[in-house]
Amino acid sequence: MRRLWLIFTQAVTVALAVLFVVGTLKPQWLPRDGNGLGPVVSLRTAAPGVAPTADQPLHGLAGAAKLASSAVVSVSAGKGAVANPHADDPTFRFFFGDRGAPAQVGYGSGVIVSPQGVLLTNNHVIEGAQDITVRLSDGREATAIVVGTDPETDLAVLRINLDKLPALTLGRIDALQVGDTVLAIGNPFNVGQTVTAGIVSALGRNGLGLSTFESFIQTDAAINPGNSGGALVDAQGQLVGINTAIFSRSGGSMGIGFAIPVDVAQQVMEALLRDGQVTRGWIGVEPRELSADFIENFKLPIKQGVLITGVLQDGPASQAGITPGDVVLKLAGKAVHNTSQLMNSVAALKP
Repeated sequence: MRRLWLIFTQAVTVALAVLFVVGTLKPQWLPRDGNGLGPVVSLRTAAPGVAPTADQPLHGLAGAAKLASSAVVSVSAGKGAVANPHADDPTFRFFFGDRGAPAQVGYGSGVIVSPQGVLLTNNHVIEGAQDITVRLSDGREATAIVVGTDPETDLAVLRINLDKLPALTLGRIDALQVGDTVLAIGNPFNVGQTVTAGIVSALGRNGLGLSTFESFIQTDAAINPGNSGGALVDAQGQLVGINTAIFSRSGGSMGIGFAIPVDVAQQVMEALLRDGQVTRGWIGVEPRELSADFIENFKLPIKQGVLITGVLQDGPASQAGITPGDVVLKLAGKAVHNTSQLMNSVAALKP
């Protein structure tokens, strides 16, 4: 009897040990409960305190950086050699030979947004390039083809042919607020992938003269030459913008960087993938900001809008009866606050 009891206790001990090992290393092997939500396990919860929010992840920013970095690439754009103006001079050729000028190579960054190899970058990074090489954070390299470009927003869409590509999740620009934490990821000065942190300093920044359609995210996260085309991500590692420019007196970061919002980038990307070009709406007007002084002087019963100072003859606005001096208050049911918003909203409409 004692021998049977000993065998039974040993069997139970072994079974419990196996169950513990499986539950720790391979919990998916355990039977699931009736609701199908997962294995029956006990959960470890964080100690009472400040609950993490969307802008304050439980493990700080390291998780967001790790998640996003794998989908941010370095972009090398070979732009050929600059012709030497003295190349046909016999004396010059006698002393210096027929050696051509070295090929120019521009460096920037890009963001993989699809496992099928679709990338976003800036148009100025690859403009005029004869060959484009993309290098992933895991060391793989691939030659990229240009799907399409949109100089009006300084965006370009590339494609590479590699397997098992990481891709960034596109965030929601309407959920982004001034003060939110963001990370800028790219290849500044071609030193290698670099992550910097900051906050959203402003939204809808325009009037900078950087592109035709401006509604930038402004951030103090360090952005330097080479970061162009890289990712601006939120604290969850989701893409919220494509880094594109900086304000600087020295050529380096001064805490004023600009990124193209992800919703604009997505619209341009989808148009280029679908049509190979971006077709925008237009109404044919010359808009002007409606100042508080103008509203007060003319006793207008409004607080915002855009003043029309000129109308193109036979254009859409003219045909609709709009004349100089009119004020645009709404477009497609949405309030109009400034000229940049009006232009961007009109451009988003299909002709």
